[in-house]
Formats: sequence, C-alpha cells, structure tokens
Amino acid sequence: MHALLDLIARHKQGHAVGVTSVCSAHPIVIEATLRHAAENASPLVLFEATCNQVNQDGGYTGMTPADFVAFVHGIAGQVGFDTARIALGGDHLGPNPWTSLDADAAMDKAEVMVATYVAAGFRKIHLDCSMACEGDPVPLPESEIVRRAVRLCRAAEVAYASAGGEAPVYVIGTEVPVPGGATEAIEGLETTTPAAARATIDAHREAFHAAGLERAWERVIASVVQPGVEFDHHEVIDYVPAKAKALSEAIVPLPGMVYEAHSTDYQTREALQALVRDHFAILKVGPGLTFALREALWALDAIERDWIAPGKRANLRDVALQRMREQPKHWQRYYHADGDALTVDLQYSLSDRIRYYWPDPVIEDARARLFGNLRDQPPPLPLVSQHLPHALHALRHGRATLDPQSLAMAHISAVLDDYHHACHPHEHP
Repeated sequence: MHALLDLIARHKQGHAVGVTSVCSAHPIVIEATLRHAAENASPLVLFEATCNQVNQDGGYTGMTPADFVAFVHGIAGQVGFDTARIALGGDHLGPNPWTSLDADAAMDKAEVMVATYVAAGFRKIHLDCSMACEGDPVPLPESEIVRRAVRLCRAAEVAYASAGGEAPVYVIGTEVPVPGGATEAIEGLETTTPAAARATIDAHREAFHAAGLERAWERVIASVVQPGVEFDHHEVIDYVPAKAKALSEAIVPLPGMVYEAHSTDYQTREALQALVRDHFAILKVGPGLTFALREALWALDAIERDWIAPGKRANLRDVALQRMREQPKHWQRYYHADGDALTVDLQYSLSDRIRYYWPDPVIEDARARLFGNLRDQPPPLPLVSQHLPHALHALRHGRATLDPQSLAMAHISAVLDDYHHACHPHEHP
C-alpha cells in the first residue's frame, strides 16, 4: 500500500502517473502480469478480486480470500517476484453475491466477506452496496447505499484492528455495471456529472464522520465514476476527454483522492494515457486481458491444426465451445443470438464470458494437451508469425521462448504494455 499511496501523492502533486488494476484469477494472466512488471521494473503490481469471484463461500473460482492470496503469492514464488511489491484489492465488495436474500441477511454475508478479505491481507477495499436486495426499492436510494457502505467499512476496520499490518485504503462510488459486466448492448452512456461526483463523495464523508470513522475517511483514496468508457459484446465506447473535462476538474481540489475508472478494457493506448492525465489514475482491466489470453489460445489451437497430426490434436477450441453449450449458466443471461451469431459471441464477444470456463476440468485438460503437443513439437517461426505476431516480436527480441505458455504470455503483455505506457508516461518520451 505504501507504493500505491506514494503514486497517488505524486499524481496529486501534478505528475500524470497511475496504476493498472488487474482483475483476473487466471494463472497465465497473473504470471504474465508479474513477468511484465519485473521486465519493466514496476514498483507496484495491483491485483484485485471481485465479490463474485472470491468470497467466504468460494465464489465462482472456488477460492476464499486467503486462497486467492496464496494463489497469487504462489505464482510470484515460481516467477521469483517479490511479494512485497504486490498489492491486493477487493472489488465491488458488498451484497451482490447474495441479492436474492433480504437486505439484512445479504449485508450480514457482506460484512463477513469484507472481514475475511482484510484478514487475508487485502488492503484496497472497494465498498459497493449499490445493488438492490430482495424487497429493496429499485434503484436503491443513495442514502441507503452510503449507510450500507459505512456498515461494511466498520467491519473492515474491526478486521484490520485484529489482523494488524498496514491500514486498509478505501474506494467509494459505483457508477459502473454490476460485477461481471453489462447484460445488454450499451445505449446512451452518460458521463458522471461533477455535481453527482461531489455529492457522492460529500455524502460518504458526512456518513463516515457521523459513524466515528474519521480515521478511515482519511484513507479513502478514490471514487468510482463513469468517465464515458465502456464496452458491450461488440462495441467499445472510447474515452473523449472533452466530455469529461468538468468531471476531471472536480476531483482536483480534494486532497488524497483520485478517480477509479472501471471497464477501461479495449481502450486505445492514447485513451488510457488521457484517462490517467485527467485524474482517472486507477485503471481497472480484466476481460481485456482474458480476451487476449483467449486470442492466444485460439492462435495456438490454429498452430496445432497446421502442425500436429490429427490423431494427436487437443482441439481446444472445439472442446471449449462444446462445454460452453453444455453448461450455459455463465453466458445465457448475456448472449441472446442463435446459430452462427451465437457461436461468434461465445468465442469473440468483448464481454468475454468464456473466461468463466477456463477452470472447467475438461477444458483445462485440452489446454494442457495443446501445450504438451507444442512442447513436444515446437512450431516453426513462420507459423508463430502467422498466428501470434506480437509473440513473435517478443521472441525475436529475447522476451519470449517457443514454449506455448511463454507465447501466450507475450501476447497478453502487448495489452499490458498499453497500460504501462499510460501509467508511466515519463518512461516513454
């Protein structure tokens, strides 16, 4: 947290610096991020887990917060990356996984979740109680959202008092889609108004002080707003600085606080750099990295089709599509096409629902067989050039090998390069 607080202090002093928040639980994405950070001598790597992904009940990854910490630190140990340079955050921590329950029951669960996150060593906590529970009015009044956020902050502070170590820092605000992404095409996206942004911050400040949480309020480092960036299944809404100018200026007078931008996936390098310059200094990215992972896996599948005898092929793409059709629970609320259009969405949608299927044992077995085939018979450079040009560039410059996992990580690193360039512009004159 010291490195994160130092970065925010530097930003408030007028330096256009930021931090990339990697929201993924895929081991190849995590390893790629750590290797990229080591190569670029980054002082801080920030990983975040969402309430649906990781919680006391296991989430969809099957991991508790303590499990996730051990998982990330285990990969760091394999890579030789100093865990002291890793910060961990909890994203959208609130009642979202339990909205089928009434508010009191859901908030009881959310309190336990926040406490387990802090006890496990997570120190960046996004308090998000914007979702309606059973019997709640829709939309939930902001006064109730704030009241519930205060309740969760108190639970986090109690857990910190027991656990010790660095004090947690907090992120407030919720003007983004629910965890997991939008369920429909996005129409008429509105940038947060400066008045709305300030009202949210003022309401939280007053509620924290009224609850005796003044010390915790001093550790609120960011507010989530909508700067006008989003993506749905097929389209990306790009950042337009002019539309966010007044919003950007509204955070400048507030000491110690920046904006946190969610759904920055698929933005251009120039847009990411403009976001950081305009005080959206925490850039969240998740599906954009697993989308790059899927691109790499499909490319390796194509190399296998060109290079490996039919009887030995793993056919990862075919296996994954079959499993997604057999187990539709992670995509059926999101994809409404049929026929060939559905086949395209299952594979290529920017919302990247396929990311939920990589842990499936049948798919993972096919992935391991694919990698094994290409390790036994390394492909020639022309095939790598055809299907993975970013990885070929890294290979030719000594930053990757012909190992399939190394090639996949090199492809992911091309996305991480854009974020690093945006967050550390002084390194790229």
